Amino acid sequence: MSANFPPPQQPSGQNPFAPGPAGGNPYGPPPAGNPYGQPQGPYGGPQVAPAFNPNAYPPPAVAQRRDNIGLGIVAGVAVALVAALAYGGLLRALAKSDGTTVEFRYAALAVGALIGVVMGKVGGRTVAMPILAAVLAVLAVMFGEIFGGALIISHYASEQGGSISVATLLFHHFGILFKAWKSDFGAMRVFFLVFAAVAAAGLAKRMGEN
Repeated sequence: MSANFPPPQQPSGQNPFAPGPAGGNPYGPPPAGNPYGQPQGPYGGPQVAPAFNPNAYPPPAVAQRRDNIGLGIVAGVAVALVAALAYGGLLRALAKSDGTTVEFRYAALAVGALIGVVMGKVGGRTVAMPILAAVLAVLAVMFGEIFGGALIISHYASEQGGSISVATLLFHHFGILFKAWKSDFGAMRVFFLVFAAVAAAGLAKRMGEN
């Protein structure tokens, strides 16, 4: 025996496929307050982002370089002394066994260039630094040649059976060494002294500005 059962009735207003209330359809058009829509300007048009203004932001501060003329002079004197001693040692190495010298005067240019670079780097951009570098370059070349002469005389004296130290020549017979250096003061020596001074002054100015 079979019985006919009527299909279950959906309660009124509970149909999941029935259209919902206005504005509640998830598949319908977005509401007027759609957060993903284009923002509106104050006069109804689209809101435009302001352009980037680089002048509104101050540029980063640049570290100021401080000039130190005192430290530059100290560094220049130290380098001049070392360069003069090295120059004198080079002249001694180039000397012949009979005591005659073979001067490598291009080394004077290297002495002046080294002094100028160091004084410009350490001392900075000052008006007096190139002038001081030129003076120190001339003095360093002069002392280097005189010191080289003392080394050569001391070595030659020891080769002849005598003995005279470099310190004795420099501290007790410096006048004789200077007269010997001045007696060979020709045009080429003047040229390389001026060349060394110009190189020292030019490089000191350039390094100080950089």
